[in-house]
Amino acid sequence: MGEIRFISTATVSQRRKPNESTQRIDLNPWELRYLLFVPIQKGVLFRKPTQDQQMTNIIHHLKTSLERTLDLFYPLAGRLGTTVNGDDDTTCFFIDCNGAGVPFIHASADGVTVGDILDPVYVPRIVYSFFPLNETWNYHGVSEPLLAVQVTELEDGIFIGCTMNHVVADGTSFWHFFNSWSEISRGSDINISQSPVFERGLWWVPFIITDPGEGFLAALKAKANAEKGTNQISSLQALLAHLWRSVTRNRRLREDEETVHAIPVGMRPRIDPPLPQQYLGAAIQGGRVKMKAGELLELSLGHTAWQINQMISTFTHISATNFFESWAKNPKPMSPVILTIGNVLLMRNSPRFNVYGTDFGWGRPVAVRSGGGNKFDGMIIIFEGSEEGSIDIEACLSPATLESMVDGAEFMDVVSI
Repeated sequence: MGEIRFISTATVSQRRKPNESTQRIDLNPWELRYLLFVPIQKGVLFRKPTQDQQMTNIIHHLKTSLERTLDLFYPLAGRLGTTVNGDDDTTCFFIDCNGAGVPFIHASADGVTVGDILDPVYVPRIVYSFFPLNETWNYHGVSEPLLAVQVTELEDGIFIGCTMNHVVADGTSFWHFFNSWSEISRGSDINISQSPVFERGLWWVPFIITDPGEGFLAALKAKANAEKGTNQISSLQALLAHLWRSVTRNRRLREDEETVHAIPVGMRPRIDPPLPQQYLGAAIQGGRVKMKAGELLELSLGHTAWQINQMISTFTHISATNFFESWAKNPKPMSPVILTIGNVLLMRNSPRFNVYGTDFGWGRPVAVRSGGGNKFDGMIIIFEGSEEGSIDIEACLSPATLESMVDGAEFMDVVSI
């Protein structure tokens, strides 16, 4: 497949300086624990606009609309700042809204078509080169950008890829930014539907540290609830249980081997008072369900989905308060190494994010893809599907596991690839 050719690089920043009171934004434990992780990398693929829209004009328009968007999302144009406590040599991290800027890269993938990206079962490796700041970690934000954008021309399409530091944003904030940028690009100027919120209130104080379709989903949800005699299991919980069972079966684990399903839990609506959806930052906690492979496969889908449901229900205002207090006493940033040990299945992203509402003025995307960071055996990335009510799944599994799943009826009877 073709190669990437870089055409130009520019630095884009907000037009207005923030108030002195918002020049510094302190970070909370939900955010600080991502320092040792990789950034979020997601992007959307479009058909190339009509011939009367020259690429040079499109690039200029995207830059100017990004500039206007950063007037609202100005922390993303900053860097991570640090202060050192002279008493004990510990370091405090915060967002320095210094307007250092966002790299905007214009590139071309000569000879690559939209079909080359959409048609293969496996994600082509060239997709990873559609994203900037590869091999960057979140703690590099003290000197590297917190956000970078790359617009890559294909023969018949355009891919817009964003890399965003996970310390300053979670998936909700990432797609809020992406949707807002596209809304401004379509002509909304700065009167977007949901402006970001930066205030931390009483929660935020500085801390010191060293494609299944709609019908299938409805049937899967009904099956799980019927097996458990409840109506509390959601479609997503039933889907995650189904994936976990299928992956575990095809990994050929011993009955006594432990397997783990790690699921991020959004905390915005779970604290009191709730955080607004447009809060800009990371507001998620990691949940885990552990089961022996034999138990997972012998018991029903409903049993597994119920374990996921009950784990999620434990995340409350009280549990968040306890987490903050515990983390303040013993701060431990997460390491991605722990996710690669053992039989882990990790969910990332969410089907609730409005991926296909990201319309920059030339139509909705035809696909969404993620970057190459933090890929390992067991990573499951969930997206809103291109068809209403559907879900797209990007699964990172060993070749042996994936081939076994494709050859089996349990998985293939309910999905298309």
